[in-house]
Amino acid sequence: MAGNGQLIIDLDRKRMQAMVSKDVATLEAVLADDLIYTHSSARLDTKQSLIGAMASGATVYTGAEPADVNAQDLGDVVVLTGTAQMKVVSSGTPNAFGIRFVDVYAKRDGRWQMVTWQSTRLPE
Repeated sequence: MAGNGQLIIDLDRKRMQAMVSKDVATLEAVLADDLIYTHSSARLDTKQSLIGAMASGATVYTGAEPADVNAQDLGDVVVLTGTAQMKVVSSGTPNAFGIRFVDVYAKRDGRWQMVTWQSTRLPE
């Protein structure tokens, strides 16, 4: 079904807010069990390792503001591209930077889940 672009843009904003607020229940629902999450540092995470790092405090997202997000609606898959300003404390070190991202959502069993994230740090 076409026309899901804005729905997924809104869902992804909710996912980013859940990362900042440590809303694990929302993340458990929105992130696919087979998630491949590639950080701008090239570090890879799974759903379990991403949520685990946030729950343990090893990675603390303090801000995530998307901008210029576009959606390619391919039916049961929506690909988002855009930029975001990120604020994160990783292993006790605060960082703030811009990224460009590709984010893929798939509709499975009647619900949308994020299956892939790839980000690249923007030049400063």
